Amino acid sequence: MTRIMLLVLLLCPFCTNAQIILKGNVRNNSAPVGWASILLSNQQGTMITGEIAREDGSFELSVKKGTYKIKISFLGFKDWQKEMTLDTDTDLGIIILRENTDELKEVVVTGRKNLITYQPDRLIFDVESSVSATGGNAINAISAAPGIVIQNNAITMLGKGASQVMIDGRILELSGEELVSYLKSISASDIKSVEIITNPPAKYEAAGNGGLINIILKRGAANSWKNTSGLSFDQNTYRSYALRNNFLYNRNKFRFALSAGAKLGYTKVKQDLNIYYPQGPWEVRYAGKQKEDNFSGRIALDYDITPKTTLGIQYLGNAGYPGSNDLTKIFVRNTGNSLDSSLLNIGKRDLNSVSHTYNAHIVQVLDTLNRKISADFDYFTYEAKTDNNFVATAFSPAMEFLNINQSARNISDQHVSNFSAKADVEFPLKFVNLSYGAKVSLITSRAGILYYNTISGLNVLDKGRSNEFQYRETNHAFYMNADKSVNQKLSFQVGLRVENTRTKGYSFTLNQNNRNSYLKLFPTLYVSYVKNENHSFLLNYGKRINRPGFGILNPFRSYLNSNSYSEGNPFLQPSFSDNFDFTHVYKGMFRTNIFVNITNDGFGPVFTSDAQTNTLVISRQNYYKEHYYGIGESFSTNITAWWQSQHAAYWLGSKSRFTSQIDAKPQNGAQIYLSTNNTFSLGKSSKLQVDYLYASKTKRGLYETGYMSGLNIAFKQNLFKNNIQLSLLVNDVFNTAYLKNYTSVVNGIKQVYDENNSSRFFRLSLTYSFGNNKISVKQRDFGNDNERSRAE
Repeated sequence: MTRIMLLVLLLCPFCTNAQIILKGNVRNNSAPVGWASILLSNQQGTMITGEIAREDGSFELSVKKGTYKIKISFLGFKDWQKEMTLDTDTDLGIIILRENTDELKEVVVTGRKNLITYQPDRLIFDVESSVSATGGNAINAISAAPGIVIQNNAITMLGKGASQVMIDGRILELSGEELVSYLKSISASDIKSVEIITNPPAKYEAAGNGGLINIILKRGAANSWKNTSGLSFDQNTYRSYALRNNFLYNRNKFRFALSAGAKLGYTKVKQDLNIYYPQGPWEVRYAGKQKEDNFSGRIALDYDITPKTTLGIQYLGNAGYPGSNDLTKIFVRNTGNSLDSSLLNIGKRDLNSVSHTYNAHIVQVLDTLNRKISADFDYFTYEAKTDNNFVATAFSPAMEFLNINQSARNISDQHVSNFSAKADVEFPLKFVNLSYGAKVSLITSRAGILYYNTISGLNVLDKGRSNEFQYRETNHAFYMNADKSVNQKLSFQVGLRVENTRTKGYSFTLNQNNRNSYLKLFPTLYVSYVKNENHSFLLNYGKRINRPGFGILNPFRSYLNSNSYSEGNPFLQPSFSDNFDFTHVYKGMFRTNIFVNITNDGFGPVFTSDAQTNTLVISRQNYYKEHYYGIGESFSTNITAWWQSQHAAYWLGSKSRFTSQIDAKPQNGAQIYLSTNNTFSLGKSSKLQVDYLYASKTKRGLYETGYMSGLNIAFKQNLFKNNIQLSLLVNDVFNTAYLKNYTSVVNGIKQVYDENNSSRFFRLSLTYSFGNNKISVKQRDFGNDNERSRAE
């Protein structure tokens, strides 16, 4: 099969004919005008096709021979229009948009981009225009995007569930706490936009049943250099400081980027758990002072060997030290709710992680129609070590010392390495636009846990609670994607991705070997119909897979405290989802979306309490099938020249059934989600942003979740010809945007969980830029980002 794929990749570019292409580049006098609207209509004024310009201002349309009117527009600029006859490929070259000076005298807005832009298959959140993301990191930028919720180290998309994260189109192979820590090392000042792709086409990895979140890094203009330094201060219960510097250079054939950053300080972590045992409830109260120390850097080089051939390399390194001082109080009550005893668990957790990512790539453009072949070679390593010491002391109701309930030390480590190679071909044919590619990925993960009983004052190894686990995975993938305009109004895109996966997990302690092998097809389909300038419709379908992270396949136990532990499941299987979406757009302002997602073999954490031993066990199981559905309305408009506003309202529902022998009943209920984002231009150099969201409480599957709401207020002031930016942010003003009343009932025992990791905080940031005022050089992504997201 590999030989056939290579033969296809080599021969297809030379066996076809071209189609008529219209292209150009939209700019103002000094910089590209990204996201400009390009519309093509016939002589009667009926719209034929359209496109949104890329972030560098370039665009490309496929049309039939004929006479057309082209209109290019962008907010704050005068429309550019021209009538032309197309009978061969045409390059319009540089198209200059002139600023529209017909603005209010009190408030002048020039070239203002929309904070949120809707495209047929994705929502684009412009981080550069977001005041609340200024001075933050990638986590802040993602969480500021509409419909994205980050709770309990999980990144989820409204109506989709857990989402995979990409950087410039490559999925990050990290998940959970490791993914969040990694994204915190990326400065928001490096990010241009965030794409929320609810139903990704076949070109993207099939992993992630909750859609994809694509972080687009900034790109730069030719013959420019720029240096940006940023300092930010965060205050919650504790405080932290972040410093970052980015240097970007682009001249002729050479592009260079160098960045480094560090964050030092602490944040507060607060968790509450109530377990209602038959003998009486247990109240677990956890408070931690968690270190935010992190250091990161990146270097990237690209060189144009010829006008059509580019070679490049990139390295990204990250070191984090998110240790914590922990205090857990457990109050044991009887059936009359009187206090029987207390457990005081004092712990210290030292954690350090280091990752290295290497990329080499080549891009070969075949002709002036931008047919091209690209190849990526990537190597990724991730190492993490945790040293967790805790002592649990028992007290009487009068707080008299009874005994040391447990004293232990856990030392765990994880090593992940991944090599991947991929090739992609973009090749438009006369009758269809074709793209295809292949990828091979090799992953090795090794993790170990050493459990020491320290109650005697010595470190005594408990082999029964220690473990070493090794995991290997090989994945071969091939995809083909084709899109075609049937006529002036109807177009479609169809794709197929094939993935062959083999896994092997081995527990040295248990002498247990687990193997898995599967070949799966992942089809995608998009049908687009443009009735007129006011109405357009899009129907799409995609099948996806959600693979378990490496860490949760480890069968052994990781003790959280003396009365609770988490354990993996080596028999865990991937889940599969079928996603259906229908969208109607009215006048480019109103967007109605209806969706249905069907998940089979769904897996997740199950909180099980043992009434006999009063022990909480967190396990992972394939236990449900779910239908998740919803309808939503989004509205985007400029209320005035100085007030930009976006609103969304969704009604969501689910129907689940449990497919395993779990002792629980599925819960199904409805949820209302509302959000509003408002940006006020107070002058040429000042912006105020006010965002609010509300999600009602809901029941879904095994869990019931309480309501969530949040108000964010941010202000940004540009100084000294925009070379200095001063920004202020108050995040979650009323301290209500956190996970609360997360309830499940298993084995007849009710558990209610809350978590608030400094949701309310204040940020002050200062950014200074100098150079020739042209931002960022060309960035390059990593080809093995998919394998990195599951290193847990």
